Amino acid sequence: MILKDIKFFQKQLHNWFGDHQRPMPWRETNDPYKIWVSEVMLQQTQVNTVIPYYIKFLKQFPNLKSLAEASQHDVIKVWEGLGYYARARNLHRATQKVVHEYQNQIPGNIADFQRLPGVGSYIAAAVLSIAFDVPLAVVDGNVKRVLARLFRIEEPANKTSSAGIFEKSATMLLLKKQPGTHNQAMMELGALICKPANPDCMGCPVKRFCQSYEKNAVGEYPKRIKKKPPPEYHIAVGVILKNDKILITKRKSEGLLGGLWEFPGGKIEKGETPEEACLRELKEEVNLKVEIESHLTQVKHAYTHFKIRMEVFICRFKSGRVRLEGPVDHRWITMNQIEKYAFPRANHKFFPALQRYSPRRS
Repeated sequence: MILKDIKFFQKQLHNWFGDHQRPMPWRETNDPYKIWVSEVMLQQTQVNTVIPYYIKFLKQFPNLKSLAEASQHDVIKVWEGLGYYARARNLHRATQKVVHEYQNQIPGNIADFQRLPGVGSYIAAAVLSIAFDVPLAVVDGNVKRVLARLFRIEEPANKTSSAGIFEKSATMLLLKKQPGTHNQAMMELGALICKPANPDCMGCPVKRFCQSYEKNAVGEYPKRIKKKPPPEYHIAVGVILKNDKILITKRKSEGLLGGLWEFPGGKIEKGETPEEACLRELKEEVNLKVEIESHLTQVKHAYTHFKIRMEVFICRFKSGRVRLEGPVDHRWITMNQIEKYAFPRANHKFFPALQRYSPRRS
């Protein structure tokens, strides 16, 4: 694409964006903090899902300092249900670093900004271009799809070694005088027009530049490496009753679901029944001997790289004193205190059954 074509492409794209962009709360602000929060939330999460979380999050943490001074528990609780909790933990730590090392001012250059926890190339380009007009091209899934079709890029979009090719193409098209608007327009084009299935090519403002449209090959792009289906793990979990209290444990701060609370349990080993696994896991994880009272329900849940099938048991405390192997903290709480703690979505799936549960009277 020659310079003249690039300028016309930019004009067509920006005119379309001005007329068709969706109203979003983060598009109504120039505050770098609020833009940063939105971009972190939008990673791997759809816009419609993010909006209510974004509003709730900013209501509790309206500025960078308020987030930096909050406890991790409060941050995770507001984030509860949005998933990918490392995003929240990193954002929390990053704001603390900004307060202590950058005098409460978000750095507007890529070198300093990328030193902050959780700030990779996508977050850096998105926040700095939108909030500070730094000429950096954003390359997310939507943009990759647009680029792959525009230029008939043969390299797989989900292959790490292909990143440079997409970044080079995105940078070539970038309107450096308005990088933030351009990046948002490219992402919006992918979300509304150049969709994965059934793209609206006739409504595309830049179809005259699209090589795959010209060759009637839009459905062939982007190329992707086929991944193996994710493994499924069979898990047993115990809700341990002790008088009117139930036991919850807290996961380590790092790693999958770090900082969240849950009910103790673990994988069912080969040759074990779910009941046997529950008893074993509770002994190993929290050092308690229990009696299984009933099977509450089965829950299925999918994470990014694996699935779980969870057997949930109601258990009666028999003996022992809590000693943790893996979790970092525990609480004995009443049923109506559950809402005060942040739990994984998989746990939320059996909460209705747990609320309906009527304990056996001995």
